[in-house]
Amino acid sequence: MSKVAIIGAGFIGRAWAISFARAGHTVTLWDEDAAAPGKALSYIERLLPDLEDQDLLNGSTAGETRNRMRAAEQLEDALADADYVQENTPENVDIKRDIFARLDAAAPPGAILASSTSAILPSAFTEHLAGRGRCLVVHPLNPPYLIPAAEVVPAPWTDGDVVERTAQFLRDAGHAPIVMKRELDGFVMNRLQGALLEEAFRLVASGHASVEDVDIGIREGLALRWSFMGPFETIDLNAPGGVRDYVERYESIYTRLHAQMQSRADWGGPVLDTIEAERRKRLPASKLADRQAWRDRRLMALAAHKRRIAQELPQ
Repeated sequence: MSKVAIIGAGFIGRAWAISFARAGHTVTLWDEDAAAPGKALSYIERLLPDLEDQDLLNGSTAGETRNRMRAAEQLEDALADADYVQENTPENVDIKRDIFARLDAAAPPGAILASSTSAILPSAFTEHLAGRGRCLVVHPLNPPYLIPAAEVVPAPWTDGDVVERTAQFLRDAGHAPIVMKRELDGFVMNRLQGALLEEAFRLVASGHASVEDVDIGIREGLALRWSFMGPFETIDLNAPGGVRDYVERYESIYTRLHAQMQSRADWGGPVLDTIEAERRKRLPASKLADRQAWRDRRLMALAAHKRRIAQELPQ
């Protein structure tokens, strides 16, 4: 069991708190807004019974998991004896630089300092620190208590041992770390998602497909495989002789398509009016919150299903 400090108790912070407490760690939440940790814990208390019902608390009860979490009024209190620190402040490089300076000064020397940033390179806010070797990015897909993938992104000066310890810490907590060899704008997941979104916008902007048709292509097509295997395993299994056979058979198709996919779609241009109108026709704005709650329940069910299948079927 380790002591984890959650710095920034908003949307992402409270989700990390659930993930780490579920793994058996003691979790302390702190935020510049003194009311935020209490609000986060109240939200968590309402959510934990649903996770318990889906057997997603690693055998603990909702009450046992909740008892591993507490709020701290002072940053130094949250960091006291911490083994691992997960920072979740706003996406602003100046804020990141300031909070990491405070973390480096107050956290125990052996504590790992990780940021949840989804867009800022770790080198942009850790270069000035005496303890910069223990700093890196751990970027989740939200919510991390339901989506196990998390990107581990080192700065050029992050110690290799820190990267390895972080990845193992995440694995032990039930996560699937994506361990990058070096930092890159967008990391891995946003670059993959961005490529798909760019083509989705382009297909609608060019009038070749509707918004719903694109969603069907993913929801009822590609995502069924992608929910349990990645693109490289997919093509490895889609040709009799494996991945080399697939490339020999189909690379020419993608070479032809590549030339057609080099123009950018203007996401904020007229196509946005089309996409928004089609989405609001299918889902009124007043129903967004209900649908978000539905999405989270479906993610819980999917996570529970994948966990059961992993235990029942050989990998």
